Amino acid sequence: MRAPTDRTNNMTRSAAAVVALSLLIAGCASAPRNPDPRDPWEGFNRVSYQVTDAVDRAVLKPTAKGYRKVAPQFVETGVSNFFSNLNQPTVIVNNLLQAKFRPALNDTGRFLLNSTLGLGGLLDPASAAGLDRNDEDFGQTLGKWGVPAGPYLWIPFLGPSTGRDAVGQGVDAFMDPVNYVERDRIRYSLTALDIVDSRARQLDLEDTLESAFDRYAFIRNAYLQQREYQVKDGDVPPPPIDDEPLEDPEPDAK
Repeated sequence: MRAPTDRTNNMTRSAAAVVALSLLIAGCASAPRNPDPRDPWEGFNRVSYQVTDAVDRAVLKPTAKGYRKVAPQFVETGVSNFFSNLNQPTVIVNNLLQAKFRPALNDTGRFLLNSTLGLGGLLDPASAAGLDRNDEDFGQTLGKWGVPAGPYLWIPFLGPSTGRDAVGQGVDAFMDPVNYVERDRIRYSLTALDIVDSRARQLDLEDTLESAFDRYAFIRNAYLQQREYQVKDGDVPPPPIDDEPLEDPEPDAK
């Protein structure tokens, strides 16, 4: 296995490249007219989003469509199951860090069952056995113990995040088994397959996104709402309801 120091150096160089690109984009960003208090860096974030979206439309989205067209459904399901199972140790550790001991036991049993009877995670007998998968990460762990979300941030080529979640993603990366694969060709292939599989699973959302008036704002609001829901384990107040009737902008002539 690759020594952790080598992997750390690679991650440091990658982070430096992202920061350099971020500073370049920030120089071209302008402040929005009606800023959202959750998104104080909206000028930079919108430019970063546009760059990411352009690359996605040119490269990643067509690749994901081709993958979905060529790969049989059972192959797609198996690939998704495999990477979901690889993420289970991260989920288990964050369960423990949040003092969620019963879910940690559940996910440990799930990981062991899918890794053995599930042929390394390609199959999912754990779900059939009633061991539902939990979704925990270090960003949620920080939120559990009172760390505020911080400003919204669109990380170039990586997508929506917050200050807290960006730190969490960095910590979770150290627990990703793929990053410790010694052979570069295998590690890069697994990473690329994971990215394409994740993008393919998002294709069903395209119609909803394309119909949004402001796609950037739609993604931002959906992401922040989802993260709040996850951090609070669903214990969030319902959205406010406007009881005032809508006015007819063009009343019938009498």
